[in-house]
This record gives sequence, C-alpha cells and structure tokens, in this order.
Amino acid sequence: MAEIVVSFALEQVVQLLHEEATLIGGVHKEFVEIKNELQIIQNFLKDADRRASDEENLENGIKIWVKKLRELSFRIEDVIAEYNIYVAHETNHPHRCIALLQKIFHSVKTLMPLRQLAYEIQDIKSSVHNIKEGSKSYNFQSEDGSSSAGRNQSGKWHDPRLVSLFIEESEVVGFEKPTEQLVGWLMNGATARTVISVVGMGGLGKTTLAKKVFDSQQVKGHFDCCAFIIVSQSYAIESLLKSLLNKFCEETKELLPQDIKTMDKMSLITAARHYLQNKRYVIFFDDVWKLDFWDEIQLATLNNNKGSRIVITTRNLDVANYCKKDSHVQVHKLQPLSPNKAWELFCKKAFQTDFSGNCPLELKDMSNEIVKKCEGLPLAIVAIGGLMSTKDKTVFEWSKICQNLSVELERNPHLTSLTRILCLSYDDLPYYLKSCILYFGIYPEDYSIRCTRLVRQWIAEGFVINQEVKPLEEVAREYLLELIHRSLVQVSKVDYDGKALSCRIHDLLREIIIRKMKDLSFCRVVYEGDQQSFDATARRLAVATTSNDALRSITQHTSIRSMFMFEASELPDHFMKSFFSKSKLVKVLDFEGTSLNYVPYDLGSIFHLRYLSLRKTNVKDIPKSIGKLHNLETLDLKETLVRDLPSEINKLTKLRHLLVYHRDTSYSINGETGVRLKENIGNLTFLQKLYHVEADHGGFNLITELRKLRQLRKLGLKNVKMEYGNILCDSIQEMNCLETLYICSITEDETIDLQFISSLPQLRRLHLFGRLEKFPNCIPRLEYLVRLSIRFSKLKDDPLKSLKDLPNLMRLSISGEAYVGEKLHFEVGFQKLKRLFLMNLSKLSFIVLDNGTLPALERVNMMGLPQLKELPPGFHLLQNLENMYLTDMSNEFNKSIDPNDGPMYWVIQHVQMVSIREKVGPNYRYRTICHPKEV
Repeated sequence: MAEIVVSFALEQVVQLLHEEATLIGGVHKEFVEIKNELQIIQNFLKDADRRASDEENLENGIKIWVKKLRELSFRIEDVIAEYNIYVAHETNHPHRCIALLQKIFHSVKTLMPLRQLAYEIQDIKSSVHNIKEGSKSYNFQSEDGSSSAGRNQSGKWHDPRLVSLFIEESEVVGFEKPTEQLVGWLMNGATARTVISVVGMGGLGKTTLAKKVFDSQQVKGHFDCCAFIIVSQSYAIESLLKSLLNKFCEETKELLPQDIKTMDKMSLITAARHYLQNKRYVIFFDDVWKLDFWDEIQLATLNNNKGSRIVITTRNLDVANYCKKDSHVQVHKLQPLSPNKAWELFCKKAFQTDFSGNCPLELKDMSNEIVKKCEGLPLAIVAIGGLMSTKDKTVFEWSKICQNLSVELERNPHLTSLTRILCLSYDDLPYYLKSCILYFGIYPEDYSIRCTRLVRQWIAEGFVINQEVKPLEEVAREYLLELIHRSLVQVSKVDYDGKALSCRIHDLLREIIIRKMKDLSFCRVVYEGDQQSFDATARRLAVATTSNDALRSITQHTSIRSMFMFEASELPDHFMKSFFSKSKLVKVLDFEGTSLNYVPYDLGSIFHLRYLSLRKTNVKDIPKSIGKLHNLETLDLKETLVRDLPSEINKLTKLRHLLVYHRDTSYSINGETGVRLKENIGNLTFLQKLYHVEADHGGFNLITELRKLRQLRKLGLKNVKMEYGNILCDSIQEMNCLETLYICSITEDETIDLQFISSLPQLRRLHLFGRLEKFPNCIPRLEYLVRLSIRFSKLKDDPLKSLKDLPNLMRLSISGEAYVGEKLHFEVGFQKLKRLFLMNLSKLSFIVLDNGTLPALERVNMMGLPQLKELPPGFHLLQNLENMYLTDMSNEFNKSIDPNDGPMYWVIQHVQMVSIREKVGPNYRYRTICHPKEV
C-alpha cells in the first residue's frame, strides 16, 4: 500500500518544482532527480502493493521493500515541509533575499539549517535510487504490462460471489420486494431496450438477487433467450461476447457460428446483433466495475423494440448512469436487510443445526450485537453467522468472539472472504480517493461526519488535486460524490435540496480501513487504556483520551501532520504547551466539541497549519500570533465564546473559510451573534465564507472593504444599519460568486435597503431579518434561489406574487411579522417548493391555495397564527404533503381538524403525519394524527 504515500510525495515534489522561484541553488537539481526516480517506481507500485499484502505470499522481502519506500516517502514530505519553513523564514528578512541565498548556497557551512536540509535531500536522493535498483530483483508488473513476472490474480481465495449463484431458494432472505420490482420492470413497460441496474455496496446481495430473478420461470418464459454473464474487474470484451453467444445457443439448442473461436471483436458484435435481431432477449451482466463497459456492449445488444432488457449489477451508480446516454435506465438501489430479516438470516446460519434455527435466550443479547454490527449486510451476516455455527453455544465462547470481532475479521479464515469482498471496492479506487476513504477511519465508530468538515480537511491535507478551473471545494465534493456512488460512503443526512449534509461508512468497512491505516502509518488511534507502543511514523492522530501518559507519549514525536480530539474532557496544560511548541509540521488541528479553554500563544509557530477547528469549545480569545499562520485556509470558531478577532487575522491571505457565529438565546433578533473584525478585511481576497460579522463594528469602512472579497460564496452580516444601504448594495454587487447571503438588521425595526442590487447570478440562499420598505426588486430574478427566509420585514403587500415563478425555490420561510397583511394567496406556481414555514404572523387570517399550486410540497410548519381559524380547503389538493407541524394555533383551528368531529378534518386525511402542540392551562399538550401511507 505504498502507492498512496509515494504518489502523494511525488505530488509534493512536482509542486515544489513548479514553484521553482523558491528553490535555492542546487536544490532544484536534487529534487528533479528524486522526481524522476519516483516516477519510475510509481509505474509498478500497484503490483508491489498487491504482492506485499498477499497473505499467502512468502516473499517477505517485498513487504520490507514496500515499508522502506513508504518511510522514504514520509521523509520526502518532511524535508519539503522543513525546506518551505526555512525559505519562508529567510524571505521574511529583506537582507536575506532569494538572490543572496542562491549566491551563498555553495558555502552552506555558514547556514546550519540549510546545510542539514541539503544533507538530508542528498541522502534521500541516494535512498530513492537504491530502492529503485532493489526493485529489479522482484520483477514487478508495471502498469503498462512491460514485465511478465507479476501475476494478474491476487492469490487463491474462495470467492463468495460464486456461492451467490447457487443459493437455494429456501436460504434467500429479505429479497421479496426487490424481486417483485425487478420482475415488474423486466416484464412490463416500454418496448424499447431498457437497462435495469441493481446498485449497492459489496456484500449486499446484488448477485443473489439477480440470480433469483434470472432463475424465475416467470421471467424465462417471457423472453425468447436469456443469459447470465459474470463480468468482474478484469474482462475481455471478446470473451464476454463469445460467452454470450454460447449461452444463447446452448439454451435454444441452436448451433454456434463455426468460426466463433477465431472471430475478432467486430465480427463478434455483428454475430450477436444478427442473432438478437428478431428476439426478445434478457441479459444479466453481474459485477460490472468499469464505466465504459456499456460502450461496446450496447453495440452488440441492439434495440429491436421487442421489450428486450439488460440487467447490470454494480457497486458504482456511475456505471448505471453511464448507460443513460443511449438507453432508458431503471435503477434499483438495493437496501440493507431490515432488522427483522437480518435477525432471521443470522439465526438460519448460526443455529442451522442447533436449536431448530432459533437463538437460545442466553445468547440473544450477543447475537443482537453481532447482527447490529453487520448493519443489514447479508454477506457479513452469513459469514459471521457461519463462523458462530462452528462454535460451542455457550456464553463464554460467544463473548470471546463478540469482544474481539475486529481481530476475527483480520485473522479468522471463516471471515477472510468477507474482508476480501469489501476490500475489492477499496482496491479499485484511484490513489487520491484511497486517501479520502481512509480518512473515515479517523472518526469514531457510528460517527456521522459533516460533509463540509470532511472536504475542508481533505483540502488541507493536500488530497484534492487543483484543477484551476474549479474551486478546490467543488473538486472535493466531486470526490465525495464518487465515493458515495461507489457504495463506499453512506449519506446519513440530506438537505431539502438533495445535497448530502453528513455521511458515514459501514462499521465493517471501517474495521478494514483501520487495519489499512495502521499498515500505512496513515493514522494512529489513541484511546483510554491504550497499551500499544507508539508508531513513530504515524502521520495522524485520533485521540479519544485525556490520559496524561497517553498525551505525554504523543508529544515525543514530531512526525504528526494532523490531530483530531474526540474526548470532551479538558486537556491538560502541559500537553497544550508541549504540542503547540513541537508540532511545526501539523496541517490539521481539530478540537471540535472538546472542553478546550484557551489556545497557547505560540499557535503561530505551526507554520504549515491549514485547518484549525475550535468549534463548540470554550475558547474566548485568539492569540495575535495567529497572524503567522500564512497557510491557514479554514478557521472554524462556530459555537465558541470568541467575540473579537485580532487585527493580525487580516494577514492570513490564504484564508478561505472564516466561520464565526455563536448561538445565543438571549440575543433577541434571531438568537445568533457574530464576531467583531478589525480593519483591512479586504486583504483576505481568497475568502469564500465569512459568517457572521457584526457590521456595526467597523461600519462604512468594513462594508467598503467587503467589496474586495470577490470570491465570497457565503456572507453573513449582523447588526446592519439602514445608513449602510447604498454602499452595502455596491459591495454585494461585486460578489458574483455569492451563493448564500444573510443580512440581519441591528434591531427589528431597522430597515434593510437592498433595492440597488440588480443581480446576484449565483445566489441560492437568502436570509433577510429586518424591516423591508418593499420587497427587493432583484428577488424575482434569482433563478437559482432554493431557499428564502424573511423575518421582521413588516411587508404590507403579499410577497407571494413575486415568488411564485422562481424556478428552483424549495424552502420558504415567512415569520416574525415578516408580513402584516391578512391574506396570503398561493397562485399557480411554486413548482419545486418542498418546505413551507409560516410562523408568528399575528394578522394572517386567510390562506388561499389555487388548484395547481405547490405540487411538490412535502412539509408545512405553522406556528403562532392566532387569527387563522381553519385550514384552507385547498390543502386537500396537496397530494405530496407528508408532514404538518402545528404549534400554538388557535383553539378554533385545532378543533376544526379534530379527527372526531372537526369540519375540516377531511382536508388533512391524506397527510401521513400531523403533529399538534397546543396550550392547555399553564402546560402544553402534544398529539399526533397519523394516516399511514398505503403501500
């Protein structure tokens, strides 16, 4: 697994050479030679990694060779980091310019730090050369196949996918509904050729489901000819087509073309098309990995408009989507087994010869724990259930397995096939995505990670390749989406517009990733009672303890590049002072959610720091030395006690994200406070997120400076005054990349004037909290707007007329006397609106819904509408409405929808869940009206 670290080290070298203006004298030549040697080594690293990780391989020399190469790659990273620190230090002094340094490079005896670096670089160059020469004795297979010594198959191991083809009907559990859906798609629908794709992570049962459907007599009787082809990662199109023709002819008793063995690809495609021309056919292609698989298959499987079908099983959603360019596609995303079905399958396997397939009472808790760990993954349930079937059915024996399941996954031969199957998806990743998926192992088990947090850390680590035409954040999001599409990452929370907010990985995949992290020295997890010796080469630390002994051992090592704290207890002073003074190469520091009370003054000594999160800590002050962190890209101070930032913050010209708001329930206008900034914020020209800043601290000067921040994508301003109107509009008008704008006035009655903004071409989210003399003219023209919130606006005219034609509006909130009229009229429009919030509108008496309005509405929140006495009849037309939340409505309103005798109850009978909170005396009463959806 040296490919990741070597490729990353090579990128660092290439980047350094690209910035050759900073290279001193002979250093350039040394790094060019290192780069050339690494590029040669990189050609055969995949084969080296495979052979080093092959458990049956006795060539221990390869493992040692890979380990040396990995450690050397770390040295390359470190020396580049040290070199950059040195150059930055020297160039900060006018009398030590680059030209002078180049002159005196050859007399480095007078420059001890540079001399030591020069010796280290020369030693690295020599070591790289020796490692490259040493590789020749192993005859590695290069990526272009130039050596024949490497083997194409990775050892001999039992492939459970083959077993999936021969499972008896009685052993299949939990596929009733997927089977019904796939059979329906196969036999009904359009006459045009249709691709049906079954997508899901490895081990989810795609092959089992596909074979079950394929073997159905109902399906076979519907088609003239059928074939089931296993594709896998390595395939030749010629072999697939020969196999396809052979299976067709075998089934229909027809003769194969005589010259099929000598046919080339074009002849085989022609023969397949000729054979299928007048037949209604169905072909199952199992285990497809490559996107371009469809390019040649679709040529051989012509569209004869006879209702033919092609079924593809894959781990990668992009494989299914790729077929859409010239075929109709139906996608079935296979889901994990339900808890009941998972339990049924486990008992069938674990107790197949004992207790009549039932779990004995004394083993029930441990069995439940195992099933929960499998998270509905059939292959895992079958494999672990099979292992447990071989054990004595005693509490003592089972507890040993339960407590050491991660060890069993690594070593037990019963589970080897399971881990290999899960590893296939990891092995198929390009190296830059391998680094990204390994990052999930840093976070605790069952941890749901914010997507923004994750992608910013990837960027800070240098995992994201700069494509220049796109922001790094967009590229990183594409990486995450690819991991999701490859069924490696699960989305755990989705925003109303379908965007992933948080994600996680399957527990068993996490166990495999943790093992790979250890092998790669990618990350060391330190937890309470940890007795393992510290890995001196570990590049990252995930710390889940505040034990003095554990923390003291951490500070003894300087190889750490990132540290994550997951223990909420207060960190001891000795650790904070020691770590900050010694960790000059650290790029990522994440203290989110800890009880950190302060940041040491020498924070500025961490020259390479790019990501610093103090979110949800008790930190009150940021030291002035932060101005020395010239590489800092993300500063996350959300939910801290920081109210003022030092003027030195404006020296951080690489800063991209400054997140600084704090929720404060005592703050009347919207429960959030911002941060106060000193002048010269305009220096931060790379800033993308600035959320929130208190505008009254800095006033006109601050607002004027903002116009220089033309890369801003998210801006939050608190305490805005009416007098800022024109200059605020001028500044915002310059922000052509702006996607989120939040403006909150200094008091509820202070007017916000945005009439002079003509266009915000990229704006997606707009929050206006303050009085509006009139609705801003630009709002109806915001074609990308998906979310709009207005509060305290005191609008007299119905704002809905201006909003109904917004093509992408999905969430609308009108609250806090934003509208002081009596009637809101939803005319035909609002085609994509999914969520509607109408809250604290004291004069609203009538709501009118025209037929055809709000066709996509899924959720409505109504709160504090005392004059609204009944629900508008038009609500019964909102057939997609699933949830209604009614809070502090009038007694008349609540009685009108009472299921017993409410005259307007019929209006909500189609809504799945209606939640009501109403005041009864001094207390509140909660009740829910449920209408289960018919399946």
